[in-house]
Amino acid sequence: MRVSTLFMTRVLAPLSQGVSHRAKLYIQLICLAVTVLIGVADYLAGRDITLAFIYAAPISVAAWFTGPAAGLLLALLSVVLWISGDIAIGLYSGVLITTINGVCRLGFYSVLALALARLGELQRIVERRAEYRAQALARETAERERLEQDMIEISEREQRRIGRDLHDSLCQHLTGTALAGQALVESLLAAQRPEALKARKLVQLVEESIGVARGMAKGLHPVEMEADGLMRALEEFAGTTSEIFGIRCQFLCHVPVLVRPPAAATHLYRIAQEAVHNAIKHGHAQEIRILLDESESGTGLVISDDGEGFPDPLPDNGGMGLRIMADRAKMIGGRFTIARNADHGMELICWLPASPTQREVLYV
Repeated sequence: MRVSTLFMTRVLAPLSQGVSHRAKLYIQLICLAVTVLIGVADYLAGRDITLAFIYAAPISVAAWFTGPAAGLLLALLSVVLWISGDIAIGLYSGVLITTINGVCRLGFYSVLALALARLGELQRIVERRAEYRAQALARETAERERLEQDMIEISEREQRRIGRDLHDSLCQHLTGTALAGQALVESLLAAQRPEALKARKLVQLVEESIGVARGMAKGLHPVEMEADGLMRALEEFAGTTSEIFGIRCQFLCHVPVLVRPPAAATHLYRIAQEAVHNAIKHGHAQEIRILLDESESGTGLVISDDGEGFPDPLPDNGGMGLRIMADRAKMIGGRFTIARNADHGMELICWLPASPTQREVLYV
């Protein structure tokens, strides 16, 4: 019984998915023909061989795929063929015995047909529920990914807005203040007042504040709208990183790489920024290479370092930076991989295929 149940659930169950009305009709006709052939074979086998259990095969298939009615009709037909064959070869044992044997066989076939029909129906119900839940899970996963992408997009948009505000408002205001202070210094110098030195120092502080504000604006909105903005931004980022952290951060670009649209360039820049930050913070790297390259098949961004690699195990946050970089690569239709170098350190690769047919762009 267990073997037959496993056969029905693991072999016939996948076949029963998507059976149309016409297919059910074909199955019924085939099972009918097979039942008739079994009856003929049972008659030809004579007295020595009985094919009683062979009748169960078409009955089971018809009941599983098309429902209990077809199974019960085939069960009745099987009993009629069996009795007719026995009468034809001279095995008729009287009305009472033949009736008892026929009722017993019909009961066995009927129970089998009803059980398999019900099992098939339950199997299809389970499959529909599983498919519904899988679709619901896929929708929830897609919605979660969309929300994550929206959060990243909103964060980028707000950073760009703050960067523009810093550059256009605060820097302009500080520049006006510095000009006014410079005029005050010149007036104090003309009057030979001792406060002129203090005023000049104040102007210098304001000019330093302008530089700091511009640096903050540049960090919040690093990539310009031009197609070559990513090259210039990565080159400036590498130089700034070398100066601030006292390491060797090198930017390599053997051929001009023009990245469009600007959103893709911004995401590639943020990936490089996060990768360099991880290499310095977690890997304690002293030499970092940022390679931007382009070929007919696409654009590649490679960040390699000579550090210690990521800690094992990862921190409690599970590598939030890695997930963000992977999400950014996915949003622009790229492929993100990270592995240890042959000698030491890590190598991160973000590959953006050139053909839109080779990628699924999630960010427009």
